[in-house]
Amino acid sequence: MFKNSLIAFSILFIELPLTAFSQKDSLNFSLDEVIVTGTRAQVNRNNVPMTISVINRNEIEESSESALLPVLSERIPGMFVTERGVTGFGVSSGGSGGITLRGVGGSPTTGVLVLIDGHPQYMGIMGHHLPDAYVASDVERVEVIRGPASILYGSNAMGGVINVITRKQNQDGWSTNGRLMYGSYHTQKYMLNGGWQQGKLDAFASINHDRTDGHRNNSGFHITNAYARAGYGLSEYFRVWGDVSVASFTAQNPGTMARPVLDNIADIIRGVASATLENNFGQNNGALKLFYNFGDHHINDGYTEGSNPPNFRFRSKDNNLGAMLYQIFRPVNGNEITVGIDFKSYGGRAWNAPLDKNNPDNVQVDTTTYEVAGYAIMQQTLFEKLTLNIGLRYEYNPTFGREWIPQAGLAYRPCPYTTLKASVSKGFRSPTIRELYYKASWAAANPNLEPERLTNYEVSVGQNFLERRLSVELTGYVVDGNNLIQQVQSIDGVENRNTGKFNNKGIEFSFKWQIMKNAALQGNYSYLHMDEPVAYAPEQQLFLAASYRFSHWNISANYQYIKNMYSTTGANPTKESYGLVNAKASYRPLKSLSFFVTGENLADKDYTIMAGYPMPGITVLGGINLYFSGK
Repeated sequence: MFKNSLIAFSILFIELPLTAFSQKDSLNFSLDEVIVTGTRAQVNRNNVPMTISVINRNEIEESSESALLPVLSERIPGMFVTERGVTGFGVSSGGSGGITLRGVGGSPTTGVLVLIDGHPQYMGIMGHHLPDAYVASDVERVEVIRGPASILYGSNAMGGVINVITRKQNQDGWSTNGRLMYGSYHTQKYMLNGGWQQGKLDAFASINHDRTDGHRNNSGFHITNAYARAGYGLSEYFRVWGDVSVASFTAQNPGTMARPVLDNIADIIRGVASATLENNFGQNNGALKLFYNFGDHHINDGYTEGSNPPNFRFRSKDNNLGAMLYQIFRPVNGNEITVGIDFKSYGGRAWNAPLDKNNPDNVQVDTTTYEVAGYAIMQQTLFEKLTLNIGLRYEYNPTFGREWIPQAGLAYRPCPYTTLKASVSKGFRSPTIRELYYKASWAAANPNLEPERLTNYEVSVGQNFLERRLSVELTGYVVDGNNLIQQVQSIDGVENRNTGKFNNKGIEFSFKWQIMKNAALQGNYSYLHMDEPVAYAPEQQLFLAASYRFSHWNISANYQYIKNMYSTTGANPTKESYGLVNAKASYRPLKSLSFFVTGENLADKDYTIMAGYPMPGITVLGGINLYFSGK
């Protein structure tokens, strides 16, 4: 029934008469964005069978968010990100920033992979991403694959991929941008960045600092992020560039309302460094990427009122490093072959360090593992309308052995304004070091675990109207998952085992409409049906955003509606539904100067995302933006 309804809707959708919507204007939205996440080559999004959402620089700046993930949570259909306060996500107990895509993600999030310029970002021991390390000011755009992308990126790309494309100076000269913000709960945000380019050499750097007292007692947060990037064109055929990013933050977990916690403080340092050598010979191009991620965590688990403070501190040092080599060949017209090799090594040491230095450390885990993979993808375009895509990946891990990952799909363009897509893809996730070897009883470690697996079936239709001023896209999908790692009771106690299954199905709809040169409207809606409830995967999500520009003013507002989101599952599940109204107004008296004010939850709704952690009411911040540039 679900598939038949989707096909019928798609046919009606395509047959709408295009001539009825004709209107000329120089500004437009369209589906023709150039992306790199789906194939590693720069291609038109219409030619990739996967469903990919793109968030550009303008959309990121319009939000005034310093953290990146809240922007994506609103604007990517089927994606949800947990939050617990004014700003900051934190880690460990009470940490937020968890991601679900089409009901896949996990807690902690190990089923959705975050990339920085194509290389993986996750904690080496626990396997989850680090949400506080992703800063909006460092980002040029974000490409999100909604569905498995293990064919290209291997483990953790089971439910989808978020590829963060970092900023660079794109024209000769220099530019500088600064921003100051202050508002509710003594929230302060400072940002300064600058870029420079001269001939073959370019550079970009930024620094951010956020801090807040939080809307609850003991919920303070502060973070400093620094980023630097430089690139140089070695010749007509080769270019080299590298970057480094460091985030240092302190997050306090206040506990739930029913069980407040004192002194649960995490001091975290996360760092990333990468180097890339790119080649481009016209008919073939590729790159060698090297990356190194590291983390140093100090956590005080805190205590409840009336209990004793812990006599130890949790410590961990982890790393995630590797190399990625790929080359894209175009032997004949319309044919593109991508081949690549990946190597990843990840792990670390975690221990409880007694406050009494005379006592030895209680080591929880101290190990490293690796994965090696090779893949090949062929894409063939026929008659300038049909693009076929097929690929295969082989992944080897010394713990569980080998894994084969196939994928096939097509994109068909019956006319310039219409794109039809269909694909079948496999996703998988390797067990994390925590799930395999961590000694603490809560981890329920089992060294005999195998990967989680899923198969994704999807079809989509994209349509442009009004000579590309209005773009709409509808996607339907079915996800079958098995071998999920779950904790079960055994003779020896609780143990991780590959026992879980799930079947998710749903639809996703999005649109962008440039109503006139100074007015735009966009939005998305998603519906998700799950056989088994998953926390933080809403049944329905709706987002609408409007912006209007006149004279020196820019006014924008948006509405987000969440329905039937499980904040807890199990014997006594809890569902949440809520709607939020947000707005922003900015005034730009000079080209280099603007003032703005933003308001969140303007209807002052009482709502909760994470069980026991009420979200703040009306939150207002005001600020100033400065921008200078020259040759």
